[in-house]
Amino acid sequence: MRGFTLVELVVALLIAGVLAGTAAPAYQTMLERQRMRAALNDLLGDIALTRSLAIGRGAIVVLAQADPGAGWDQGWTVFADRNGNRRRDPGEESFHKQAALAHGLHIRAQFTAGTGNSYIAYNAAGRSCRSDNSQAARWGTFTLEAGEQRRHIKINMLGRVRVCDPSTQPDCAGAD
Repeated sequence: MRGFTLVELVVALLIAGVLAGTAAPAYQTMLERQRMRAALNDLLGDIALTRSLAIGRGAIVVLAQADPGAGWDQGWTVFADRNGNRRRDPGEESFHKQAALAHGLHIRAQFTAGTGNSYIAYNAAGRSCRSDNSQAARWGTFTLEAGEQRRHIKINMLGRVRVCDPSTQPDCAGAD
């Protein structure tokens, strides 16, 4: 039986190191893409939940930052906002709470009408509205970022949602 020489072992390790070094950036990009996809699906699911609950209950339902001072990256919650203050108060029913996002993921919101960008609300007709006025339309854009990856979730004044990539779609810039 013949073993490996030290030179053969060093050459094999060197080749393995070069291959691993070449693959690492592609692996990082793949991880960013997967994290983005997971966060995007979580937020889209909760937007759909908010809208369907508002229609089913016949009342305003809000999706808001879990902690208004901390930002969307720290999670969000879906709840029945009876008093229109965009915060879940004792006695207001909570339907879902999302945990903080993975490290490196960021969400920004830019909405029209009303104070702050810390919420999106739907009325009984399934239209986006202000939390304190079901007749006042409110629309805008969530921007998700992970490294070089960026996606917009655009919500129009009827409450309909679409996802777009600003790097490949020219009609994807800014708020809807």
